[in-house]
Amino acid sequence: MSALLDIAVNEKSYGSKRILHNLQLQLRQGEIVSLIGASGCGKSSLLSIVAGLDVDFRGTLRLDGKLVNGVHADIGLIFQEPRLFPWLTVAQNIAFGLGAGGEHDPRVARLLDEVGLHGHAHSLPKQLSGGQAQRAAIARGLFGQPRILLLDEPFSAVDAFTRMKLQDLLAAVAERHGLTVLLVTHDIDEALYLSDRIVLLDSRAGPPRARYEVTAARPRSRSPAAQASLKDAILGELHATHAI
Repeated sequence: MSALLDIAVNEKSYGSKRILHNLQLQLRQGEIVSLIGASGCGKSSLLSIVAGLDVDFRGTLRLDGKLVNGVHADIGLIFQEPRLFPWLTVAQNIAFGLGAGGEHDPRVARLLDEVGLHGHAHSLPKQLSGGQAQRAAIARGLFGQPRILLLDEPFSAVDAFTRMKLQDLLAAVAERHGLTVLLVTHDIDEALYLSDRIVLLDSRAGPPRARYEVTAARPRSRSPAAQASLKDAILGELHATHAI
């Protein structure tokens, strides 16, 4: 299968510190790919490049074979924090890109139902729990109907049970919308539960240290024994790079 998105970062540096080097990654239509690795290995930097928020790098991004420069409507981004505008309602946050009156777009109501926020259209962000706020952020990320959704540790600030519910929500909406997902996470169990592939970035700037195919059928078990051998292999590589 040909790649939907072809990422080639020849070099990304901050001053004299090189963060990414000779990194190539292809994303196929409809798959979930997780990026893992030590703090500072370039995961979030790579996401910023793919999102078009950072164009100060040497390399290329190709979507359907065509060069991408900067922000693209087919690529959506969900941050670690919900980043909702506190003075806008949930519906207004979701439809922010449409400006005044955008909250009346019929897509807003559909997305509120889909992410489990029915009845919260007129709520302000301060009236939401952490999990609800992240659901609103997911709805906002889906509103523009992107083909690729980028997520930077989106569930790290919520409790364990809420995290599991949000993981299930992400898996469901990705399948329903046919999304390609690139997820940054420090949680190996999360990566194993959600991903079709896992890419381990090296502590030293360079090509990925390892790539793993996750072949377990969906829906997946959360049992520690379900993918123990693959988890052990990933942990071994993380230890080898002094990542944990």
